[in-house]
Amino acid sequence: MRAKHFAVVVSLAIVLIATLHPVNAQPAWKVSKVFQIGGEGGWDYVTVDASKHRLFVPRSTHTMVIDSESGKVLGDIPGQTIAHGVAIAPEIGRGFISDGGGTGAIVVFDLNTYAVLGRIVAQPDADGIIYEPVLHRVLVVSGAGGVLMTFKPDIDPRSGKIDATISLGGSPEFLASDGTGKVYINLMDKNEVAVVDLSAGKVIARWPVAPGGAPVGMSMDARKRVLIIGCRNPQKLIAISMDDGKVVAALPLGAGVDATKVDGNEVFASCGDGSLTVARESSPGKFTVAQVVQTRAGARTMGMDPRSRRIYLPTAEMVPPQPGQKGRPRPKPNSFMIVVVAPEGSL
Repeated sequence: MRAKHFAVVVSLAIVLIATLHPVNAQPAWKVSKVFQIGGEGGWDYVTVDASKHRLFVPRSTHTMVIDSESGKVLGDIPGQTIAHGVAIAPEIGRGFISDGGGTGAIVVFDLNTYAVLGRIVAQPDADGIIYEPVLHRVLVVSGAGGVLMTFKPDIDPRSGKIDATISLGGSPEFLASDGTGKVYINLMDKNEVAVVDLSAGKVIARWPVAPGGAPVGMSMDARKRVLIIGCRNPQKLIAISMDDGKVVAALPLGAGVDATKVDGNEVFASCGDGSLTVARESSPGKFTVAQVVQTRAGARTMGMDPRSRRIYLPTAEMVPPQPGQKGRPRPKPNSFMIVVVAPEGSL
């Protein structure tokens, strides 16, 4: 073949390959492995410590620390009544567990030894909890109390007191902070997001989540100034502009959502029906559902490692009610597991 003709053929081949495999195409997500963990208790929010490859998973009366690469249990923090979430402050070597049982408490523990350092008195039903490193504050919401609680991470773990609470005017579920003093909180019973100004100590705006309702899961894309919220009734995955509070996208969603995550131009919502919705943003505010990954029933919450791009979903083998019995499926004893989802080809 002459050199000129050969060059033309090669050029056409490159064009054809580029057409079949676009440069910007993203791999599909799939269940890559399942860690069989066991142990007793339910589960709630998962916190990922990407720098040390750890997962912190509340299990009702205790909180497990799991190696995110091997699934090995590294530690088990006792002493909770109804554990909900974990916030970590690596710079001072502390972690904080929201315990919603009884009168409410925050369990303070050592990030290296997992030893309990003390308990801080909190509002009843202490639930969603995050650490805000820019403001150097731990932020916790109380579902029953309808308030936002804040405190410094270097608080005395035995005698310290939380700051004055901020009334939210509804029942909060989860929250996100933009690092400038604004905190965004889902009010599940009001079908809205409350915007709190920490310096003013009050709610300064309320944003409806319609066409969604009963907002629970929340995550934030601070760079694009968008909140990603999972709603249970109606079931919608919505995106809200942080500039004006308007809903810019509303997508279909599975049943029993409890968490959302953002990674680049992709957003995720984990649902108790065993589905993980993956949506992609093609242009500012334009989202479409790209994939629905089948995980496991009960996998309603998740944590994400932004470095490895792995998603960790806790669940267990679910046992349906016996004939004639009422209620929801219950986890089979000692069947607790972590389902790991990752992009194809990344393992």
